[in-house]
Amino acid sequence: MDSSSLTCKRLTLITVLAVLIQVFGLALFVLGFFPVKPALSGFSGVESFYPPGGDSAEFQNTTNLSDSQLKYLYQELSLVPPLFDRLILMVIDGLPAEFVLGKDGEPPAKDFKDAMPYTQSLLSKGRAIGYHAKAAPPTVTMPRLKAMVSGAVGGFLDVAFNFNTQALLDDNIIVQFLKVGWKIVMHGDETWLKLFPGMFSRHDGVSSFFVKDTVQVDQNVSRHLVDELSRADWSFLILHYLGLDHVGHLGGRNSVLMAPKLGEMDEVIKTIDLNSLPTNNNDQGRTLLLVVSDHGMTESGNHGGSSFEETDSLALFIGPTTFGSTSGTPNKANQADLASTLSLLFGVPIPKNNVGMLMAETFKSLTVDQQLRLLELNSWQLLRLLEAQLPGLVCENFLCDDFRDDGSERTSSLEETFCCLYMKAADLHRSWKSGEEKSCHSILVAYHNFLRTASEWLSHRATDKPVGQLIFGVAAILVSCLILLSLLFLLAKQVFSEQNQQFSSANNDPSWWHLDEIFILVVIIIVVISMGSSSLVEEEQYIWHFMTSSLYLLSLRKVMQQNTSNYIQICSIFVILISGRFLRGWHQGGVNWTHLPDISKWLEQAGSSYIKLFQLVSGNLLISISLVSLLWSRKLKKNFVTVVALMHLFPGLLVLHYITKYQDVAFSTGSYDATLMAQLIYAVLGFCSTSIVGSVPWWIPLQNRTLSVHQRKAWGLCFRDSAYVIGLSYVYYWSLLQLMLQQPINSMPVLFLFLQVLASIWHSSGSNQHLRQWVEVAALYYMGMAGHFGLGNTNTLATIDVAGAFVGVLNHSTILSGILMFIITYASPMLYLLSMVMYSSASGFVISQKGDFGSLLRRTLGFPCLIPLGLNSILLIAYTIVLLLMRNHLFVWSVFSPKFLYVCATTVCVCLGVSVVASTVIYICLVLAYREKLQTHTD
Repeated sequence: MDSSSLTCKRLTLITVLAVLIQVFGLALFVLGFFPVKPALSGFSGVESFYPPGGDSAEFQNTTNLSDSQLKYLYQELSLVPPLFDRLILMVIDGLPAEFVLGKDGEPPAKDFKDAMPYTQSLLSKGRAIGYHAKAAPPTVTMPRLKAMVSGAVGGFLDVAFNFNTQALLDDNIIVQFLKVGWKIVMHGDETWLKLFPGMFSRHDGVSSFFVKDTVQVDQNVSRHLVDELSRADWSFLILHYLGLDHVGHLGGRNSVLMAPKLGEMDEVIKTIDLNSLPTNNNDQGRTLLLVVSDHGMTESGNHGGSSFEETDSLALFIGPTTFGSTSGTPNKANQADLASTLSLLFGVPIPKNNVGMLMAETFKSLTVDQQLRLLELNSWQLLRLLEAQLPGLVCENFLCDDFRDDGSERTSSLEETFCCLYMKAADLHRSWKSGEEKSCHSILVAYHNFLRTASEWLSHRATDKPVGQLIFGVAAILVSCLILLSLLFLLAKQVFSEQNQQFSSANNDPSWWHLDEIFILVVIIIVVISMGSSSLVEEEQYIWHFMTSSLYLLSLRKVMQQNTSNYIQICSIFVILISGRFLRGWHQGGVNWTHLPDISKWLEQAGSSYIKLFQLVSGNLLISISLVSLLWSRKLKKNFVTVVALMHLFPGLLVLHYITKYQDVAFSTGSYDATLMAQLIYAVLGFCSTSIVGSVPWWIPLQNRTLSVHQRKAWGLCFRDSAYVIGLSYVYYWSLLQLMLQQPINSMPVLFLFLQVLASIWHSSGSNQHLRQWVEVAALYYMGMAGHFGLGNTNTLATIDVAGAFVGVLNHSTILSGILMFIITYASPMLYLLSMVMYSSASGFVISQKGDFGSLLRRTLGFPCLIPLGLNSILLIAYTIVLLLMRNHLFVWSVFSPKFLYVCATTVCVCLGVSVVASTVIYICLVLAYREKLQTHTD
């Protein structure tokens, strides 16, 4: 396609087509790379108590058995009597195990240890066994509950399904307990009700997403406690407490509310233990209290990633007597081990898709024969799962005489390794039964070697990915990228050709490449190269901060080299650099250096009063600067400016009122008024922004009617003023929204982002050098990415601000909370994309010399839309290829996959932002063209 044939209509249609191809390819890749993990269908039964490979016809038919008959059959086949009769599962959401068990051999922090005296006494007496139960990423509630009850490790996209939980159809201990006649009662997180609909005899669910509630959400559980403990009509009681997780989201690990909340949980444990002890001497049987957490939390109280702080979950077994374990140190296990352990403790089949191994310390009170029998049952279950996932696993085909499990012999296949490890344990066990083997220790070691090896492989096994689908998805994204880059090249060629006709000076020859233009391309190359390093992915913020600052230092050098210095440009660049430095030092982002001091930590240590002061200062400066900026467009009528100023002032005052009176109570009980106030602000912001967008193009005065026809068509100044006011309103209202939604500590960074946007526009409008638009637009895009990290975001899921996603949400809505979460996370990129409307006003005067409507749109929208789409497409295709190549990398789920989710979300952000910019500019042009047509007819 020749550049001269690139009309506005053709440019728009091809761009839309390229975006659709990109979305299609991305969807193919995501669905192929993150499939639902394969699972065995059906539920375990009597076959669980027989070796794999047995004839199913030999198994006893259990179809006509009652619940009690099936229960006794399981006990008879198990050969091991259940250690307990009733189970109380107490889930303390978000509790790190180190709060109870300590870390690295050290006891818990004094405040936390003192807050839980009863629990600590149980551990010291040996009545409790504590585990650091490592949770697999993503560390969010729903997939972690699935792992506990099914023993299976879920897919990575469970982090998305966490907000829209569906029923669990795989085999799990809930179903197994129901099959033997257990009555199950649940109080707490309603996620259980969504995972297991219709399976509870009684229940009282509470929403897990109202993180502003730290009190009532737990009281709604504890109010049932005494009554349930006095009843004998249940066998399994589930209590899921959410308050501690909410405390973490609101104030982090060191919140002043953390120790009192731990004390509250300790009282619950004490109440359960004291009330369940008497039941151990009557017909209600022996009761096991199992205290678990679904995940831990970072220092800031968030979770979702794979750091030790987030995966360090608790498993605390509390029985009526000691467990017989002599180990005084906390044990380590995987969270998925809970399913097999509970199944064996209560004499039911292990779920089919379990990848865990039993927690041996809980079975120390059993005889050696009984312990070996349980290890045998666990081994049979894992062997069946291995056979299903490795079709070549037929142990009769392998000779294991020269096999050694210490790695000193020849390299063995996976199938041979698993078979030989299992057969060694099975042979030793048979020798023990026949009396030939005298030492039980070697048998225990052999079983544990097989269980550990099989469990680790099954847990970390990458699911089979449809390579053809992945390649097709990559190809579609690549085609989209090439189309967008081709459009950029043709547009640049056309624009530069027109500039060559307008400017003959060699110094301004657009065909020359300048240093800042080369640097723009260098930044992209560096970012693409860094994507292959897990460490650079974790610390990506350093690249964007450094490159953005360097780019504007080059711009400053270029301005200073001009014969006549432009002081507006010089001042604007200094504003950008100084604001960027504050943003860089506000948060120590990433993963490895978050412990280092930064401005936000200093403010938090100074106290909430200082943070509140910074919020009010930021809000007042934001309002003042926006009102002053309205005077920038000097052609506007006084009455018009007054109306727009009032529409800026009123929502700004509402936000200040909210910060002053309601923000502190927005995350506590009795926050109904705060919620209504937030909803009022949403409505006012929506009304004001819509009104300004809809009315401003109609209010801007057209050129004087005495001018020539050619001059009246050149209404670039009218477009400039309309785009400036609407763009300023977009940026201002978005910043006000962020002041309300972001954490209070981020109020000043929001102001710095607003200042950077205005300074960028001043820099562009103050230029008399006819600079290339693509450089200025790319610089805005880079600042948006640097600002994204400046607000404390990283490439881990743990830094997503869940708390702000429920500001103004009265009744839980997954869609509304998801939208708010997206708005908070992508505050900076979206801010700079919205500023493209304002930027088009700065470049509008250059194109006002041509009266052609299509030319105006092409020149105004071409670079502000194509540059973000093109840059994002380069990063998207590059990282998609990196992820494909790294699909078997050790850090694929902990580092590369979370980053890919951010890349996908950034793509959505760019598409939405570009759509808003394009729609706004087209609307302005259409209104002005219509008004001009009416004026021409009137003349």
